[in-house]
Amino acid sequence: MSGPATEPAELVRREARITTAHASRYLQQLCKHFAHKRPVSFDERAGRIEFTIGDCRLAADDEALTLRLEAPDEAQLEQLQDVVIRHLERFAFRESLAVRWKAA
Repeated sequence: MSGPATEPAELVRREARITTAHASRYLQQLCKHFAHKRPVSFDERAGRIEFTIGDCRLAADDEALTLRLEAPDEAQLEQLQDVVIRHLERFAFRESLAVRWKAA
């Protein structure tokens, strides 16, 4: 006989809206890059990258790229945030992006 069902642990979430005229380009570059090793789905306006430590959802509009991260705990969220931003900064080397994270 098994014990009572346990609720899944609450995920930690963080979001950033990054102003750029190249949001769709960066979304697609990030998704194509990570698709070599991770499950990825995307189009010109939305994407999802499934990392082993959490998920990254991306949304692009004419003014900004929005990143929504979720992970099982704060340490993994920090790691996920670092990985995503380092790669974004490499693709966006021609401009200086202002990235401000908030709890989501």
